[in-house]
Amino acid sequence: MTRTHIGFFGRRNAGKSSLVNAVTGQALSVVSDIPGTTTDPVRKAMELAPLGPVIIIDTPGFDDTGTLGELRVKKTQKILREVDIAVLVVDATAEHSPVDDELRHLFEQQGTPYLVAKTKRGLDIDKLKERLAALAAQKKERPLLADLVSPGDFVVLVTPIDAAAPKDRMILPQSHAIRDILDANAVCVAAQPEALAQTLAAFNKPPALVITDSQAFAQVAKIVPQELPLTSFSILFARYKGFLESAVAGVEALATLPKHAKILIAEGCTHHRQCDDIGTVKLPRMIQAKLGRAFEFAFCAGREFPEDLSSYALVLHCGGCMLNAKAVQSRRDLALRQSVPFTNYGVAMAWLQGILGRCLLDGKLR
Repeated sequence: MTRTHIGFFGRRNAGKSSLVNAVTGQALSVVSDIPGTTTDPVRKAMELAPLGPVIIIDTPGFDDTGTLGELRVKKTQKILREVDIAVLVVDATAEHSPVDDELRHLFEQQGTPYLVAKTKRGLDIDKLKERLAALAAQKKERPLLADLVSPGDFVVLVTPIDAAAPKDRMILPQSHAIRDILDANAVCVAAQPEALAQTLAAFNKPPALVITDSQAFAQVAKIVPQELPLTSFSILFARYKGFLESAVAGVEALATLPKHAKILIAEGCTHHRQCDDIGTVKLPRMIQAKLGRAFEFAFCAGREFPEDLSSYALVLHCGGCMLNAKAVQSRRDLALRQSVPFTNYGVAMAWLQGILGRCLLDGKLR
């Protein structure tokens, strides 16, 4: 389950930080009577009853001024693109402000459910949490893959352990897939590509699904019989995050890109780059080798994502496992508004291998 992102917005000194501290039960944000105390968004991942796993975000005042203030407001606007629920914090003792109306308009424009909290003595924090939980419950989240398997089915996960694999743990898409399989009362078996043929031969009945790391597509597709359903973690995450159709439509742009076209490769997290890194090395190499022409590649990672995408011929995004659906969809929407095709790693790698239709389970994922 992706953590519900809840952002607290409002004017300077409206009481945002005090309210965040009360909701979390922690001194998460510095509280002061001085306007503009919160200068950067403050995030906290936690379990919050009765909501469950959440990320709480305290933001700078939306009426901040000056050169630095404008930068803080821009950061707050970016936060708006990723929150699932917004809380508009209003000082109950202050006069009505157009800033509050502007924030309401932005929430509604982006389709973000929100509630208004008027800061005053005796504010019922438990009631506020209950209302937040009610809004969170309205968020419809599809399963990663539990709807693709039945109780008792076998699912094989192909999980290469290479230099990029984190020591002593599975990466998030793999652990998420395992949990989804168990929730469906199915059986999960994990193997490295080198042991895949032996693993498949050991089954008394064929597996219902084989899921591979996209980087192993070429090797795995040769081993897995054509009649067995095959897909990748990245493709499933594109579906889970709600942008698979855009990714499938966007990948077709690769075929027509002119020589030296500029491709933005974007990742939702930051990590130590290996010598054969997928985003900065493998994908550019695969694309140029397949299409037989050179391209210009640009890269971004983490929460940084360009506002102006007009110079790019394509945005190639990771699976987005470290971003919530709202954040990835906002990036996708930003690209499409500027007529820039948007796809992701898994879809692109399947297309480059000529097996995209198969990896979409013959349309079952669309």
